[in-house]
Amino acid sequence: MSNVMRWRYGDTNPVMLPVAGSTVIEIGDFVYQSSGAALPASELADAGTEAANQEAFHDLFVGVAMQASPSGVANPIRIATSGVFEFECLPVTAEVGDLIGVDEEGTGTELTTQVVAKVATAKLASGRCAKRVNPATTRMLVEIV
Repeated sequence: MSNVMRWRYGDTNPVMLPVAGSTVIEIGDFVYQSSGAALPASELADAGTEAANQEAFHDLFVGVAMQASPSGVANPIRIATSGVFEFECLPVTAEVGDLIGVDEEGTGTELTTQVVAKVATAKLASGRCAKRVNPATTRMLVEIV
């Protein structure tokens, strides 16, 4: 994905986290923290299943990148820890409050950085649907939590 400002409204309550020089983070990426540094969702080690990957990400989730960090740059970036963001998704219907998590790549070995999916339990979620989606569409508003 390219840099996409996904924030739509609400307080973002940003934090600043360092990024390793070899790590690439784009605006709009789901970000987790490991050893004090920010990493995109796709960098999380594969836990074997989509649900296991989503649960592992949920436990380390920080927020959504509001700044980019290209390869070779090790400056801290701003990460929103709250707010409503518009993400891509597979065609789906959703009600306000439905649990939303980071989707997995088609290969089944890593999470995406900017695509979401409905999930079954809170331990898999990174947010909740913020606006009813019906009929099915490929974009949804998600309040990150």
